[in-house]
Amino acid sequence: MTVFDELKARGLLAQLTDEEEIKELINHGKATFYIGFDPTADSLHVGHFMALCLMKRLQMAGNKPIALIGGGTGMVGDPSGRTDMRTMMTTEQIAHNCDCFKEQMSRFIDFSEGKALMVNNADWLMGLNYIELLREVGAHFSVNRMLTAECYKQRMEKGLSFLEFNYMIMQSYDFYELFQKYGCNMQFGGDDQWSNMLGGTELIRRKLGKDAYAMTITLLLNSEGKKMGKTQKGAVWLDPKKTSPFEFYQYWRNVADADVLKCIRMLTFLPLEEIDKMDTWEGSQLNQAKEILAYELTNMVHGEEEARKAQEGARALFSTGNAAEMPTAELTDEDFSEGKIDLINVLVKSGLVSTRSEGRRAIEQGGVSLDGEKETDIKKQYEKSYFSEGVVVKRGKKNFRKVVVK
Repeated sequence: MTVFDELKARGLLAQLTDEEEIKELINHGKATFYIGFDPTADSLHVGHFMALCLMKRLQMAGNKPIALIGGGTGMVGDPSGRTDMRTMMTTEQIAHNCDCFKEQMSRFIDFSEGKALMVNNADWLMGLNYIELLREVGAHFSVNRMLTAECYKQRMEKGLSFLEFNYMIMQSYDFYELFQKYGCNMQFGGDDQWSNMLGGTELIRRKLGKDAYAMTITLLLNSEGKKMGKTQKGAVWLDPKKTSPFEFYQYWRNVADADVLKCIRMLTFLPLEEIDKMDTWEGSQLNQAKEILAYELTNMVHGEEEARKAQEGARALFSTGNAAEMPTAELTDEDFSEGKIDLINVLVKSGLVSTRSEGRRAIEQGGVSLDGEKETDIKKQYEKSYFSEGVVVKRGKKNFRKVVVK
């Protein structure tokens, strides 16, 4: 199976241009490709996983990845998938986020001499002359055509700022710069980036001639991948300070039955032959598949030792109701009134609910337990000593904390 065939078999590719040329480049390690990451936070999250894994796969096949950090485009903000305008960040925030991205990406990509590049589009975008950009780049874009792009259409009703309207031109210019400076002949991006990516390909060919070698590929289900990064309580980060290895493991351990094999195909490096055998798995075997998924991805992000501890902790939690390696919430003296704390407040302070009314409903519905014992009394109170060795507080089947006294 060729590299290109494997990408298709794993469900990673959707739309593309110049398919035969793309196959030739990828299969023979001749592609120099880029994927962009806008630094909107100080950590990557699991929604970036598909792109990072794809970069690793292609590098292993001899191709050269370019990780483009959007220090310049981050000053504008991508309107794709947004119903409102992004919060403006300072240059200091963007610079800090870029540094964090570099460290995390190094777990996936080998940035040693000649094998990969990491560049920041602020290096060329921040110094652009506006009039020159309009003349040299803007002249190649049709406003009528731009307005048909999904990333703009969904914003037209609520209002699209002129600032954001420029994003497509800036992203297209990125590909033009990378093509000229580094010989970048291919770009990958999410399926919500298709219009922006085509703009880059067309810009290169219009300015440098139709024979200019530039292609685009989008990642199948990448917008779904971005949704993977969100839970009811926020994003699942790759930074262990934001999402512990145990929480990260548990996130993947709890994926839906219908998604587990799809995730294994797209995100792990297990042989396809081995994954194909899992297609017939049902019932408890799907739980085994979820463990495989969770372990493989935790190992990739946090290392083998943390993956092992997370797996052992998760198994201990489900078998005995207790575990050493689980997210911990600390109670302070201020949380106790006359040496006691009520059950609802325990739920709030542990982060398992956001309000007391939400906690009351969870208890009344029978969804709360402490060390494996279901609690249904909303007025139940506990002495401080009760938490001296830690108590596992669970809400439902998948949300839990080990609550201790600081």
